[in-house]
Amino acid sequence: MFVGHLAIALGAKRNAHRVNLAWLVTAVIALDLVWPIFVITGVEQVSIVPGATAFTPFVFDSYPWSHSLLMACVWGFVIYAIAKWRGLRASDARFVGLLVLSHWVLDVVSHNPDMPLWPGASSPKYGLGLWNSVPATYAVEGAMWAGAILIYLTSRPLRGWKSHVAFWSFVGVSTVMWAAGPFGPPPPSAQALGWMALIGWIMIPWAYAADKRAPAK
Repeated sequence: MFVGHLAIALGAKRNAHRVNLAWLVTAVIALDLVWPIFVITGVEQVSIVPGATAFTPFVFDSYPWSHSLLMACVWGFVIYAIAKWRGLRASDARFVGLLVLSHWVLDVVSHNPDMPLWPGASSPKYGLGLWNSVPATYAVEGAMWAGAILIYLTSRPLRGWKSHVAFWSFVGVSTVMWAAGPFGPPPPSAQALGWMALIGWIMIPWAYAADKRAPAK
């Protein structure tokens, strides 16, 4: 998922008013932030196989250090520690850390059985295969995305033109990237995919800007 993960961040804002959206986005995409680094360095492997699923041609051969359930817990603790170090309240930092686990759960829903429980060849792998149907993926993930946007705007109304530009550009670009996924040409190599995936890091400052508000008049 892509906007499905971001939907969790937007929806979580209702229960985390004091926390800037950038922290919530960091948490829900944390596994995908470290994954391209592991791919580029050869620690984890991905293959590009057109037709592997209807929605994406990627086969995640091995990614236990970024995407296993055990390591999701570890990355969650890392995010919690950083958030607390940067001044978030302990309860907010714990909430942010726990959000990291949502990534593993949503990936189990969308992926074929390739999501491991822990690093190691003997780990069982899970996946419900939502990506095998483009209409179902659009329906499920799109509903999550639309609902989360509504929840976010209801609990956090936009104020000031900069806020509107930042938020709606964040939503618009994310939506286009997700919706166009099944129709774009595949990357030429796994290494190229890793470098392209690093663009996910730009979502953090973008989310920060989207969640800022002009002073009330």
